[in-house]
Amino acid sequence: MKTLYDVQQLLKKFGIYVYVGKRLWDIELMSIELKHLHDAGVVENQTYVKAVMVLRHEHHLEEVAAK
Repeated sequence: MKTLYDVQQLLKKFGIYVYVGKRLWDIELMSIELKHLHDAGVVENQTYVKAVMVLRHEHHLEEVAAK
């Protein structure tokens, strides 16, 4: 798992499609949904950690671009 697209594909496996309209908000909602999946025990720890790292990186890039 290396890109935001990979995280989107992971969420899609569980029927979760995220599109709010603003990329930063999409990333934040994906993070929330991913956390719920992990808490429910359907996403393994290793997959969860990789996905969270991708989301944090993308979130940072969006914040920097907004400045």
